[in-house]
Amino acid sequence: MTGEINSLGPQALANPQARSAAMTGELLKLLQPQPALLAPGETAQAQVLSLRQVGQDFQLLLQLTQTNGRQTTVQTSASQPLPQGSELTVSQPNAGNLSITVQQAIARSVATLTQLDTRQLPPGTLLQGKVLTTQTLPQAAGQPALFRSLVTLLNTAQAGATLNIDSPRPLALGSLLSARVQGEQSISFVPLSGRQEQLAITQHLSAQLSRQASLPGLLASLQQMSAEQRLPADVRASVSTLLASLPDMEQLGTAKGLAQALNNSGAFLEAKLLAGAPAALAPDLKAQVIRLVAQLLPGLPGSTQFNPAVAASTLAQVLPGMVRNALGMLGQVSPRPAPGSFPLPSRLLQSGDEEGDLEQLLRLAAAAISRLQSHQLAGLEQTRTTADGNLQTTWQLEIPVRNGQEFMPLQVKLQREETPEQQADPEREQRDPLEMLWRVELAFDLSPLGPLQVQAQISQGNLSSQLWAELPSTAQLIDSQLGKLRARLVERGLNVGELLCHHGTPPQGPRTHLEQRWVDENA
Repeated sequence: MTGEINSLGPQALANPQARSAAMTGELLKLLQPQPALLAPGETAQAQVLSLRQVGQDFQLLLQLTQTNGRQTTVQTSASQPLPQGSELTVSQPNAGNLSITVQQAIARSVATLTQLDTRQLPPGTLLQGKVLTTQTLPQAAGQPALFRSLVTLLNTAQAGATLNIDSPRPLALGSLLSARVQGEQSISFVPLSGRQEQLAITQHLSAQLSRQASLPGLLASLQQMSAEQRLPADVRASVSTLLASLPDMEQLGTAKGLAQALNNSGAFLEAKLLAGAPAALAPDLKAQVIRLVAQLLPGLPGSTQFNPAVAASTLAQVLPGMVRNALGMLGQVSPRPAPGSFPLPSRLLQSGDEEGDLEQLLRLAAAAISRLQSHQLAGLEQTRTTADGNLQTTWQLEIPVRNGQEFMPLQVKLQREETPEQQADPEREQRDPLEMLWRVELAFDLSPLGPLQVQAQISQGNLSSQLWAELPSTAQLIDSQLGKLRARLVERGLNVGELLCHHGTPPQGPRTHLEQRWVDENA
């Protein structure tokens, strides 16, 4: 898809009757004259094997089948395009031309669509295609220019079919484009900028994952170094504020406490800054760690244990892009996990023997910022419009929870899905948000239960959920308590469907077992 179509509005599909009439009697010029290819008065069936636009003309490769069964392949050019698979009846008026006497409707299995079947392609469906041809239509005086294009569909049940599209701007030959169905004879193109941003997010996330490290490593070091008073006074004050702001298990047990923990997780720092609310940044985890980095950087060169060579190497690998660019460093990174994976795996940084306390703390803080950013980018990467036109918004974040003297990272992924009708509802903001489809995923490692993962879905008061425990004893314990959990959920007014616990981890891949069930239950 090219920039010319970024601002196009709804596009009309060409009128089939007008197009058929225009093609009747069309002369096809043979690229190599072939006298007596067809006898005078003889007609043959022709099928378009391929179509290619050259300038304002269109080159067609035809397979002729005569009444005696003889087949011949010929190359022709025409002023009008015929999509691949079109069937024609032709005759030969002279050695250099063929004449189309009747245009047949549709080829064997390839359709030239001039009207969309909204039962197969409902409004909101995302179409992807490749532009085969584009031409300028005759322009009436005082009327805007109009361009006609043939576009081969690359997705949906209509993949392989050809769309005949009229648009106010030309579509670049060979370009790939995305468009959304608006009606039987109209589509609107998806702006290229959105797809470019999605690609940029994916690329940045891939690099960012290699610089991140788990939050407990930083928090444990901060707690130990602060207790031993190995930090400057101003840094100790920041550390105390940071550790005191972290929630504990009891706080997460209330709706208000959980909402505060989500809000202060760092996932919404940029939104707070854009809203101009600096007062709300004090308990924000990401803001506090960035402030800690700013406090540590000036003190590093004065350290007697500071090693410039080691610092340049380590900082290039772990500092987030904004700090690394300011220092003029480029990082070559180690193997990384796949973008979009959930949960992010635990990752600890190795401590160098010659590193000073502040230098190691800086590495841990920078790696923690990268981990928070990795979650944010993973959420952006998974925020998109689905093939059926639903808007899927994703938030992915991590909350360090105080569990005694240790810190347990709670990873959270929230997804909200809205149908085109819900998106267009003028009272959307006033409606109950639970009318939309919500998916929740949790991942944590709580002693002595071990690693746990939860996947749940709720929509219109209906809840289904599955849990996975890596320890067999934990799986058995949770399974024995599911009846009580179901009863408590029913007391809260929910209709509870599937509620299961498994031993192991959730299946990996583009669609898990539970996700398939979500589709089935809401079909």
